[in-house]
Amino acid sequence: MHNSVTAFFRLALDLKQSGMSDQNEYAALSWRNGKIPVATRFDDPYFSLEDGIAETAHVFLAGNDLPDRFAEGFHIGELGFGTGLNLLCAWKAWEDAGQTTPLRYTSFEAFPMAPQDMAQAQAAWPELAEYAARFARAWDHGARRLVCGTLRADVVAGDARKTLPCWGGRADAWFLDGFSPAKNPELWEPDLLTAVARHTATGGSFATYTAAGHVRRALASAGFAVKRTKGYGRKRHMTRGTLESG
Repeated sequence: MHNSVTAFFRLALDLKQSGMSDQNEYAALSWRNGKIPVATRFDDPYFSLEDGIAETAHVFLAGNDLPDRFAEGFHIGELGFGTGLNLLCAWKAWEDAGQTTPLRYTSFEAFPMAPQDMAQAQAAWPELAEYAARFARAWDHGARRLVCGTLRADVVAGDARKTLPCWGGRADAWFLDGFSPAKNPELWEPDLLTAVARHTATGGSFATYTAAGHVRRALASAGFAVKRTKGYGRKRHMTRGTLESG
């Protein structure tokens, strides 16, 4: 699995040749215990120091009432592709729920991880190895799109403040997974969160690990009915919500 994932990300995330990112650079990382990547630009880990899979299940899946809401054509939007953990977990949950049609997934990422870093990060989750390998084999580099049986995924590289407003889709559920608002304020600006709402289907939802007051207020102003709920691990609270009007 390690070799196939490395080969995939060497192909799919070679941004300097493909022009996928207007920054034309990979994420700068350090490693904690050799397993947990930390973004040096934001001084923030990519996933929970305790259990990344459990955090994704609690915050992003349960926070959007998934898999209960899964249905044909369901579309997940995401701010912050990171290691790809959320996608792999959602894809597995989709298949575990018995869905046989494609899950649609669109993620916006400004600084994709370098191939070797992505492979090292994903190696921490042997329970997702099957999905990481399938992802690796199926990626269409030219279209920046993964087409693989039960998954149709796009990773949109570049500043989400520029790329999301131009996107033609609407998501049924959003995973708002940028780095900490205190360290990465760009992904939590009111204008961007308003764009999230505009690209949410009526009755659609969002979930995020942060409970920062200014983020909750911005999401409420954008049209979401916002709730603060129990967080995962060391985080006492998180935020979730539903779009009141489309």
